[in-house]
Amino acid sequence: MSRANNVRGPTSALTEFLRQSGIDATSIARRAATRNAGNQQQGGEEPEARPSNSNQADDRNTTAGPSSQPQTSIRGRRPRTRTRSNLRYSGNASDDLDNSEPEQNAEPAAIQVETQADNQTPVKRRKLTKAAEAKLKAKEKKKRRVKDSDDEYIDEDDDAYTAPSRMRGVAGVATGPRPPPGSFETCVKCEKRFTVMVYTMAAIPGPGWLCHPCAKATGNDPFKKPQAAKKNKTDKRTVTSFEERRFPSLVSLCLITKHIDDVEALGDIGSLNVEAISKALSKNRSLTSENAQLFYNTSNTTLALYDATNLSPDAFTTLAYLNPNLTSLRIDFCGQIDDDAISALSTSLPALTSIELLGPFLVRPPAWQKFLAAHSSLERFLITQSPRFDIECLQSLLSSCGPNLRELRLKEIGKLDDEFLRELAQLGQDGNTNRLAYLDISDPGESCKEEAMIELLSSIGNGLAHLNISKHILLTDTFLTEGLLPHTASLDTLILNNLPELTDKGVTELFGTWNNPPLVYLDLSRNHALGDKSLEAILNHSGGRLEELNVNSWKELGEDVLTSLAVKAQELKKVDVGWVREMTDFVVKAWVDGAPEGGASGKEDAMMVDSEVIRRGGCSKLEEVKVWGCNRITLDCPRKKGMSIYGVEAHSVIRTSA
Repeated sequence: MSRANNVRGPTSALTEFLRQSGIDATSIARRAATRNAGNQQQGGEEPEARPSNSNQADDRNTTAGPSSQPQTSIRGRRPRTRTRSNLRYSGNASDDLDNSEPEQNAEPAAIQVETQADNQTPVKRRKLTKAAEAKLKAKEKKKRRVKDSDDEYIDEDDDAYTAPSRMRGVAGVATGPRPPPGSFETCVKCEKRFTVMVYTMAAIPGPGWLCHPCAKATGNDPFKKPQAAKKNKTDKRTVTSFEERRFPSLVSLCLITKHIDDVEALGDIGSLNVEAISKALSKNRSLTSENAQLFYNTSNTTLALYDATNLSPDAFTTLAYLNPNLTSLRIDFCGQIDDDAISALSTSLPALTSIELLGPFLVRPPAWQKFLAAHSSLERFLITQSPRFDIECLQSLLSSCGPNLRELRLKEIGKLDDEFLRELAQLGQDGNTNRLAYLDISDPGESCKEEAMIELLSSIGNGLAHLNISKHILLTDTFLTEGLLPHTASLDTLILNNLPELTDKGVTELFGTWNNPPLVYLDLSRNHALGDKSLEAILNHSGGRLEELNVNSWKELGEDVLTSLAVKAQELKKVDVGWVREMTDFVVKAWVDGAPEGGASGKEDAMMVDSEVIRRGGCSKLEEVKVWGCNRITLDCPRKKGMSIYGVEAHSVIRTSA
């Protein structure tokens, strides 16, 4: 708005004081003109001092001369707009802004000042240094950024207690002007009077203000400074070439095993933690008769103790009494379990359907027979290393549990012979119901004959999904072609290790004409006569589904057929190629990144980067590779994320992070 309309803005205290003292822009200009005119007179006479309110006509006469003509000519012109440069010599600019007189009345004085300025030497501005200019530019840039930012932005230079957000209500809307600090207000919540300070907070919802206790009660701390803006951190990608060794957690090994005897202090550990704690205790055989009660509960339906070496016979009896509702029981290394303990299990666990024992050496046949007769609903009977389990025990098992039996393990049973196999064969004869899907009769004291094994498979082989007949060293290729080939059609796991009479011819014939679906797990380790032809036949039959393969000690395997795993067995997760002489870094590279196009394995370019060699296939799901005894595998062998390599001759485990 124009000052000709007498529209005035706010005035400062200094401006008001100067106006009351008679000091304004006009009087300052007159004094300056009088002083300069006196200095220009020849003879050096000083002008007589005059009061500030002297007549304007005298002042005009004093300044008469060269400047009089321009004044006359300028008066007839249109009033000039005064710029910042014109005000430079007019004294205090704020005085001139607050002048109550119209601009037309102050025009003569302004013209005098402008004329005088033309005769004066221009004021030289100080040249800024480069550092000062840079600092000034940065400050101006920061001001522009603050101005253009959102209304909710809080400048870092703002006071922590006067920031805009402190005095606003819901959705950033102010509840009203804040009372001046030191005044008294009534809290809208507790209705108590309090002294307003700079950090007093508005009520949400408003209007009104909160006292300090009520403000804290809302969860907002009025004294808390706003958080500084977070700086964007540079994204630094780290490439991990190997995985750090994964140790058991501190809780599982230190706290649990050290304080396991304080059973009462642990209290109820919950069913989810029972198995984890049991595994932790098996690391250093910390499970005893005293702390075993931690795992006992009348509501338990499953219980697994992975190392019961230190449990006494009475502890097993207590286990049976305190867990009456168990349906599944597993005890490893239960060497001290005896007839009395088995008798307690017979009478106290009526709902038991699954039992797995490792090392029940002391149990005699009568105790076994009593236990089996008391549990006709058993579906899983898995025992390992029980030298006193005889043919009478097996007959009791089949007569009591035969129709319901689904899984049977008689591993490392010293008395297992052809008579055992003939008894087992009766499960599928004479109209008997055969539900057996899992059979493990490996590692006997003496190998069973081939005829008895073929007879067994002809009776129960069609329903088997898991078969382990390892270390029956009398089995030959005839067993493969006359036993497995015609009598099995649903296997997914086959374990035939330590069968030295098997040859490439028999294995090739089996997998070349077998109607069985592709296998998921195959173990043919320690069969030294097998070689390339056997592995090729296996890959052609089961390569598309095979997840675990063990060809340990196949001395005649070549590098080319090993490399073909990358193309024909891409679902592999675990592979054991220990003591295979042709196993090299090039083969591992093919498994990890794919086989080179055109069979480049073993050549110099087989280890080149993928951009230089065209590759196909690759075992993308590979998790574990065992290379014990492969002296051509080095520490520099290729690896990938999530894969572990065991058996490198540096006696280290190479892992990469998952």
